[in-house]
Amino acid sequence: MDKILEEMLLKVADLHGIPEGAYNIRANGELAGRSTTANIDIVTRKDKSGIDVYIKPGTKKESVHIPVIMSKSGLTELVCNDFYIGDDSDVTIVAGCGIHNSGSMESRHDGLHRFFVGKNAKLTYIEKHYGDGDGTGGRVMNPKTEITIEEGGSMEMETVQIKGIDSTKRETVAHLKENAKLIVQERLMTHGKQSAESRFDVSMDGENASANIISRSVARDSSHQIFFSNLQGNSPCAGHTECDAIIMDDAKISSLPEITANHPDAALIHEAAIGKIAGEQIIKLMTLGLTEEEAETQIVNGFLK
Repeated sequence: MDKILEEMLLKVADLHGIPEGAYNIRANGELAGRSTTANIDIVTRKDKSGIDVYIKPGTKKESVHIPVIMSKSGLTELVCNDFYIGDDSDVTIVAGCGIHNSGSMESRHDGLHRFFVGKNAKLTYIEKHYGDGDGTGGRVMNPKTEITIEEGGSMEMETVQIKGIDSTKRETVAHLKENAKLIVQERLMTHGKQSAESRFDVSMDGENASANIISRSVARDSSHQIFFSNLQGNSPCAGHTECDAIIMDDAKISSLPEITANHPDAALIHEAAIGKIAGEQIIKLMTLGLTEEEAETQIVNGFLK
């Protein structure tokens, strides 16, 4: 693996080389490394490009790293991965995609991740997207996530895109059964002429299911963002969706939260706020010795943490 790919691996998966435990590293459309454990198996799919990951019931404190990194301009791929999280397990999956494009052709990664979280299982899922390179070709990512959580299961999903992706459509669809829980924290920043669309469709089908969707975003320059969320309460359940956004320069942001109660005991809340950085915040930091640009950076970084 060359230096560029190693740097991208660090950006999207916090890896300084080969990780411990189970992993599957994909580089420029090909398998670059794989390891399994006694409790976690990774199998190449025969019907399409991608992998199946099987985690045995009762597996605790283990992790799987599945980064995708690209450095060839003009490369386009669609990868489909399925994850089967066994009953009563507690594991972490670290994904992420990095595109380095120094050419004139568009580089694009589309991904479909399907998660089947077993009864009373707990999954922590971390996904980071990052792009760089001095080429004129676009860096495009379109991730789709489909989630099914069985009775008593839970999933915490952290999805981050801070820099370098010119166009992205991010779609998450989830179905929650009895006592299932889903927590999503999205952090997103666009700049230049970038565009980003996020959509969450969550159906709380089982009694006492719950979902909490929180998005924090910053749009700079002339970039454009759209946020959709749709919570369906089909049982006695609790759902909350929240979108907070900072708008700067000539950017545009749309936030479209929707909640639908199909049961009288479905408790659903949505919140949305878009605004610019308050002038007094910048002035306060400038009195401490920061420049206006440094003050803006500090505020944005704190907001996206």
